[in-house]
Amino acid sequence: MNQRDAATFALSLFGGLLLWTLTSLLGHQHEPWDAAAYWTVAYPLAVLLSAALAAFHPVKPWRWAATIIFSQLLVMIAGGSDFSLLPLGLLLLVLLSLPAIAAAFLAAWLRTGLLSREP
Repeated sequence: MNQRDAATFALSLFGGLLLWTLTSLLGHQHEPWDAAAYWTVAYPLAVLLSAALAAFHPVKPWRWAATIIFSQLLVMIAGGSDFSLLPLGLLLLVLLSLPAIAAAFLAAWLRTGLLSREP
């Protein structure tokens, strides 16, 4: 992993942890997706952050989206969530990561496509 990869990974992890922690705290929930603002504010911000990081670093952009979305798991563990529904929660995180990964690939494609057209 080079320095740029490490920096982008750190940004995606920190951004995801911050976003999901604030969502949980402000929503008074152990799990971010139980908060009222999850679908209207937090999740769209996660998708946008995924796209922004992919535009910044378009190599393997799925990594940034997956890190942001799956950092919810760390927040849920730190918040004391029950592990009885962990398999279902992991499946939900996989499904939630798909739009973020798609946005990241689109942003990376737009970035690399625009750069290749510049004189």
